[in-house]
Amino acid sequence: MSRNILVVGAGQMGRGIAQTCIQQGFKVVLLDVAQSMVDLAKQTIVSQWEKGIEKGKWTSEQKSQWEKNLTLTTHWDSFDTHSINFSIEAIKEDKKLKLELFQTLDNKLPQNAILSSNTSSIPITELAASTKRPDKVIGMHFMNPVPVMKLVEIIPGLTTSSETLSVVQSLAQELGKTWVVSKDFPGFIVNRILMPMINEAIYVLHEGIATPKDIDEGMKLGTNVPMGPLELADFIGLDTCLSIMEVLFEGLGDSKYRPCPLLRQYVMANRLGRKSKRGFYDY
Repeated sequence: MSRNILVVGAGQMGRGIAQTCIQQGFKVVLLDVAQSMVDLAKQTIVSQWEKGIEKGKWTSEQKSQWEKNLTLTTHWDSFDTHSINFSIEAIKEDKKLKLELFQTLDNKLPQNAILSSNTSSIPITELAASTKRPDKVIGMHFMNPVPVMKLVEIIPGLTTSSETLSVVQSLAQELGKTWVVSKDFPGFIVNRILMPMINEAIYVLHEGIATPKDIDEGMKLGTNVPMGPLELADFIGLDTCLSIMEVLFEGLGDSKYRPCPLLRQYVMANRLGRKSKRGFYDY
């Protein structure tokens, strides 16, 4: 494959994916509809590189080259779409928006281009069915923060070809990641297990069993994890947690996946975690 990758969505995940790809020698176009997100992405990525230089991880020469390989834009007509043969979608976890984007990608990118999604829960088979190249659509779910976390979940849809799967496995390896393959079922592997655990922790708070601090301290010391479930929910974003739980509940039809009412209430109040400066904790 060529060394040109399109990342759509300049939020926390998109900019982390873009940074990781560039550091492994790829040229990246990072596209977002909002100029403010593009500006924040540039500031955040460059700041990460500057911190790395201070710590002796990278050189100024590497940073200069990486900056040349990064194109940030809000317009499709500002780059050569014909040079792109791999795209990674990393927009908001909203099925309608993702389906619309995949139709746009299908229309704008070359027919041999692979269209991947960083979705954490939305069916890959459904995204593929919205395009004229269902064999070239696949899930590539990175973990947050992308430059640090080693895992990538790869999710072939029902119609994804073995050739597409092989290309994505090779790319994940080239990006320095360890990959696991999941069938296209709600939540895949990680979120199928993680999100119900977070949701149950919210129920423990909702029922007045313990405080956020004691829930997180108990889980950190009792299960030897680096971050408690409520702290982790704030880091992920409570709106994202709610979206994933709704996909699990709808897709599996089991009451054990019912989102906690307190989670819905926090999202309604715009207490989304770190991104809104307030969730289960204040930031």
